[in-house]
Amino acid sequence: MKKRIRLISAALALTLAVSGCQNTGVPSVTAGETANAAPVYDFGLAGSIEDGAILHAWCWSFDTIRESMADIAAAGYTTVQTSPANAVIEGGGGGMQLMGKGKWYYQYQPTDWTVGNYQLGSEDDLKAMCAEADKYGIKVIVDVVPNHTAADKSAVSQSLIDAAGGMDALYHKNADKKINDYKSRIQCTLYSLTGLPDVNTENPRFQDYFISYLNTLIADGVDGFRYDTAKHIGLPDDPQDDETLPNNFWERVTTGINDADRIFNYGEVLQGDNDRLSDYIAAIGHTTASDYGKYLRTYVTAGMLTAGMLSDLNAGGSDKVVTWVESHDNYTDKTSILLTDEEIVRGWSIISASGLGTPLFFDRPLGASYDEQFGNMNRIGAAGSPLYKDRTVTAVNRFRNAMAGEDTVMSNPEGNAKILMISRGTKGAVLVSGTDSDGAISMPTSLPDGEYADRSGNNAAFSVSGGTLTGKLKAGSTAVLYNDGYVEYIVMPQVWLDTDTFAVSGDSADVVLHVSGAESGSVIIDGVSAGSFSDGDTKTVSISGSECIVKLTAEKDGFETCMTYYFNRRQKAEAGVGISFTKPGDWDDTIYVYVYDETVHPMVKNAAWPGEEMTLGEDGGYSYTLTKDFEDGLVIFSDKSGRQYPAVMEPGMELEAWKEYSVP
Repeated sequence: MKKRIRLISAALALTLAVSGCQNTGVPSVTAGETANAAPVYDFGLAGSIEDGAILHAWCWSFDTIRESMADIAAAGYTTVQTSPANAVIEGGGGGMQLMGKGKWYYQYQPTDWTVGNYQLGSEDDLKAMCAEADKYGIKVIVDVVPNHTAADKSAVSQSLIDAAGGMDALYHKNADKKINDYKSRIQCTLYSLTGLPDVNTENPRFQDYFISYLNTLIADGVDGFRYDTAKHIGLPDDPQDDETLPNNFWERVTTGINDADRIFNYGEVLQGDNDRLSDYIAAIGHTTASDYGKYLRTYVTAGMLTAGMLSDLNAGGSDKVVTWVESHDNYTDKTSILLTDEEIVRGWSIISASGLGTPLFFDRPLGASYDEQFGNMNRIGAAGSPLYKDRTVTAVNRFRNAMAGEDTVMSNPEGNAKILMISRGTKGAVLVSGTDSDGAISMPTSLPDGEYADRSGNNAAFSVSGGTLTGKLKAGSTAVLYNDGYVEYIVMPQVWLDTDTFAVSGDSADVVLHVSGAESGSVIIDGVSAGSFSDGDTKTVSISGSECIVKLTAEKDGFETCMTYYFNRRQKAEAGVGISFTKPGDWDDTIYVYVYDETVHPMVKNAAWPGEEMTLGEDGGYSYTLTKDFEDGLVIFSDKSGRQYPAVMEPGMELEAWKEYSVP
């Protein structure tokens, strides 16, 4: 088979010989320049979001996504989905940890619907990312959050309040009353979700303001939207907060935006009480398929790949849904945390090979594990696990793109539910094994007679003769079989480093650098070139401030791969060291200290909230001696009346041995 990297516009390509990280000087992009631009590079991606696969670049910055675009395209993703792009609450002193000194979920606490925030980047960063995506024919979906604002209403921008017609007009009457009965549509659509005040999405002035935000994103180059907590925004026949304001939010945002016909919309509708999934599909266009993800995880972990069950999306007969093995909610609430990489790949092989629904690959944090849920780097803005570009994941994604429009049939050979075959018309088939041992395959197929290499590289070739497929399938593997439409695209080089930790005690750390698929790579430290490296070279990383940024790159055939690592300085606080606290004059005399580290799983803490009581000294100060070690500890002080510092929903202050703390 031929190898292809086709330049659609050779003249333009001369100016784009190196993509990704080396594009350090990003040209200015004005609104409207990026939308529907013709691709420069052809990676055989699907022509529509619906037919292709979506990469959920969870908590990646716009710059990180831009720098990774060649990798994303080469891995076969037609679409990349970002985290929310709107202005958000800046909690924890602007800390950038996914969990700890910073919180990933601040992205879901809007303070305004304007483009750009401190976690992901500016509007110019978004425009540059969309412009880069256009070169590869990649579409961009942005997560949008219209249902609620930040819990702290004082952080909400005055321009938003004024646009809505005042603070009262911005929210529903029971905006602060928490939902306690999800069977009630009144509570579900008009009350507060998890303490976040519920926006009056029927208010036409708010709708105008929000649509203006969507139109800005569209002008910046965005191709679709994922609507967070869509189930909590009313449908036309739902209870009204104000009898004069109809529940027409969905009609307005799906038809009243610019380029409405080309925009892909889907809503997060978690199935369960009052989900009204079919109605939301009709209103929005697409929804999530949370039940299917739950069933898929169950079957994959059990190794029982029953065709009849896995071909039912549990969406009322509709396939207008986004499917997943896991979502960011499944992962962060620990529902799916025990899935192994191998199980994720098997599950992904099923949903990406299928033409049923549109699959979304959630990219876990780099180095994530059961013990380190948010990874060994724990950094907002950074790329996550390289599993999204695993060779099997890539092969299945490319198969999906080549099979667009072909019917899907799932079957088990001779009723063996441990083996699943996903056939796409007469063009191709994917075999997924749930077994613990290798096994011979002999089963009916609609594939034409001939030899079929496994495009994933996992298995030896298979044969088809007289409508029977034969071969040997390795335990737990995926085989990707097709000749018609197969093109051998570039295999991107890879760069990575080995280190025990990204949290360094001291001024430096030694790391081992790796490169494959290229003779050498390049190192950039804090924006300054540190030369080239070969596979296995050791580099000393110096940390002069609170953080050191190390970027590795490698080039092949004019395409560049990139990975950025963030090292930070950390001072371990060991058992036996002390801290002290000076209480404000209006606090009660009984003071508690809560010490915790939530960067590990299970979380380490000195005691259940509010922690342990501090000792009052003769000088009026309070002291506390640690009774256990904390690798990355945070600390919160409170009194018996419930006053606390830092405030509710804010992360604690960094734990430092022998430090004297006080309230500013």
